Amino acid sequence: MGRIEYAAVARGATVLAEHGGAAGSNVGAVARQILERLPGGAADCHVSYTQDLHVFHVRRADGITALCMADDAAGRRIPFLFLEDIHGKFVKTYGRAALTALAHAMNDEFSRVLSQQMDYYSNNPNADTITRMRGEMDQVRNVMLDNIDRVLERGERLELLVDKTATMQGNTMRFKRQARRFRNTVWWRNVKLTAIMLFILTVIIYIVLAYVCHGFTLPSCVR
Repeated sequence: MGRIEYAAVARGATVLAEHGGAAGSNVGAVARQILERLPGGAADCHVSYTQDLHVFHVRRADGITALCMADDAAGRRIPFLFLEDIHGKFVKTYGRAALTALAHAMNDEFSRVLSQQMDYYSNNPNADTITRMRGEMDQVRNVMLDNIDRVLERGERLELLVDKTATMQGNTMRFKRQARRFRNTVWWRNVKLTAIMLFILTVIIYIVLAYVCHGFTLPSCVR
């Protein structure tokens, strides 16, 4: 499992909080160069930059940028889960105050949060949802295999396996329900977005027609 070695939260190129980086390293300077070279504007972005054996991952949303440096073994999923987590914690903690804060204004307090989450996402397998679910399924499977071996060795009745089988089936059904709920949520969000876009388009067309037809009742176009 790879390690996250440095993390920072910034507004534009202004670092508001940071943690990590070995003594004497230039990781902080490299991070600031990356912040300065991000695509202009306040548009959201998710990008990664390679620097020697490390990778800088960047997530910008709502005008706040979360950045981290991880070794190549960490991949992309874990670092971006980490960035999403600390971005949410930072925005929830400081809100609009972050939009006008001075450099390192939140460092004393939020650097501790960065340190805790860096350790969690670097060392705890449960940080990766997919890995955790696979681990749970492997655990259930191992319990099943262990019980089957015991039944075969002792000649016990196979009915003892029913409860374990039901547990595995229950876990499978719960996973399917969660996946279905996620798909439904995404579908409804797309439907709402489409409806909003159609409404906005209709309003724009009506305004254009009102201008061309010299009035909101379209007097020169409706005879």
